[in-house]
Amino acid sequence: MGALAKTTGLFAFMFIFFIAIGWLIGGFFMDSWITGALIFLVIAGVMNLVSYFYSHKIILRSHRAKMIEEEDNPRLFKIVKEVAREADIKMPTVAIVPSSTPNAFATGRNEDNAVVAATEGILDTLNDEELKGVMAHEIGHIKGRDMLIMSVAATLAGAVTFMARMVFFQMFFGRRRVNPIFLLTMILAPIGAIIIKMAISRRREFEADKKGAEISKNPNALADALEKLNAQNKQNPMKSKNTTSASLFIVNPFNRKSAFVKLFSSHPPMDERVERLRKMATEFSYM
Repeated sequence: MGALAKTTGLFAFMFIFFIAIGWLIGGFFMDSWITGALIFLVIAGVMNLVSYFYSHKIILRSHRAKMIEEEDNPRLFKIVKEVAREADIKMPTVAIVPSSTPNAFATGRNEDNAVVAATEGILDTLNDEELKGVMAHEIGHIKGRDMLIMSVAATLAGAVTFMARMVFFQMFFGRRRVNPIFLLTMILAPIGAIIIKMAISRRREFEADKKGAEISKNPNALADALEKLNAQNKQNPMKSKNTTSASLFIVNPFNRKSAFVKLFSSHPPMDERVERLRKMATEFSYM
């Protein structure tokens, strides 16, 4: 399935899901199934529009990313330009995030609005080949329209959580009895939405690793970069409070020492990512 079809499917799912939840909430709390469905149809439409047009601006602003030109950082700009040419895409906007934690991400709804952002820390941590591998990974996200896909998935997960909280508020402060099945649905829906979001994120990271290795033609350099970034982010996690954007980064920037259940992880296991890249490197050597 192509990137456009996947994105369209996510948008359609959001509309259908919101209408269904609105229909249920309307019936239980508004005495009108139709009114609830219509209200949440409008909410879904607004959230889709915000995700499509403004999510990348919100993300860049939240991390204080600064757009740069070639003279501001010739090394990074040259590498991104080279990778974009090899990937046969339009040169994305380049930005630097003022953080000592080495990391990078891409955002934007399409190639025309794409931004590749690197932290100050990654420029000091990686050599040119490793940095090229990371930028190729981010360009891989751009080619796959992953930034938009993840923005929509994140919006959906956040909206489901908001709706669940609203239902609980009505339960505690209202006087209506709630069907136990409906209550269980409202408890499980946010968990399910988060699991789906994280599963999508992990799959997109694997695919971006593969595309990045193919673009840079150096899987080992990307594998080396991932190992370095993983170790550094554990020692020096990002201090930003915007943890909702963790899935956009090449490695989890909030990867503190506490362990999370694999099911809720925004990134695939690092050992598995590195193993796949090392295997690709072996295959490349026989070509």
